[in-house]
Amino acid sequence: MHFRSMIYLGLFFLLLQLAACASAPAPVKSADEYFKEGESAYASQNFEEAITNYKKVKESFTSPELSTRAELKIADAQFDNKAYIEAAAAYEDFRKLHPGHEKTPYALYRLGLSNYHQISGIDTDQTPVKNAVSYLQSFLNQYPDSPDAKDAAVKLADCRAKQLAYENYVGNFYLRTGKYPSAIKRLNEALTRFPNQPGLDETLFYLGKAYLNSGDTEKGRKVLGRLAVEHPASPKNREAEELLLGFARYSSQGR
Repeated sequence: MHFRSMIYLGLFFLLLQLAACASAPAPVKSADEYFKEGESAYASQNFEEAITNYKKVKESFTSPELSTRAELKIADAQFDNKAYIEAAAAYEDFRKLHPGHEKTPYALYRLGLSNYHQISGIDTDQTPVKNAVSYLQSFLNQYPDSPDAKDAAVKLADCRAKQLAYENYVGNFYLRTGKYPSAIKRLNEALTRFPNQPGLDETLFYLGKAYLNSGDTEKGRKVLGRLAVEHPASPKNREAEELLLGFARYSSQGR
């Protein structure tokens, strides 16, 4: 009986020790330690772990300088992890919290890229294209001598081309569905908004066709003539010629 009591007593104290160990708080690390662990995880492309450690730097409230660096590193880790929506929000927060920081130009550039990388198909939501244009243009206006300016200009030009392609897509949709006034309005606006952009040959072709189909032969011929003069190498010129020949035959038969 005594032996059994001793066993129970030993188990009781063992359970108490285990409970104490389980409830003991984890050792608190310094902000510098958390930042170094975040950097190590980032270098190994363990982005989620890196973000967790950078957030602990912020939560420590002990080093404003490290906290500011951690905020930007969180955005970078999200960007490199292809979490572009979260990255965009983090870069925007950094800009708002630190408008005069030396890394604010970088944050604006990456904000533009975060939206650029959200761009998908031509028949999807165009908000990322619009946002990318806004941020990249703002970056180039404010920091034209930045080392990132060349890449920003390339990305901006691509976004402009995508915007025109979307306008052509919508204009052609109106054209195919017989909504000629809507097509004419949309395509004329595109000519004004996107001068000297690749894809204007398509804009002119669809616009000329819309005018012809709407019964305004004079404007249709004028626009297609402009297509031939301004874009002589465009494959749309052959289609325009065939279109004009077809309308000419139709007109002669009508008479």
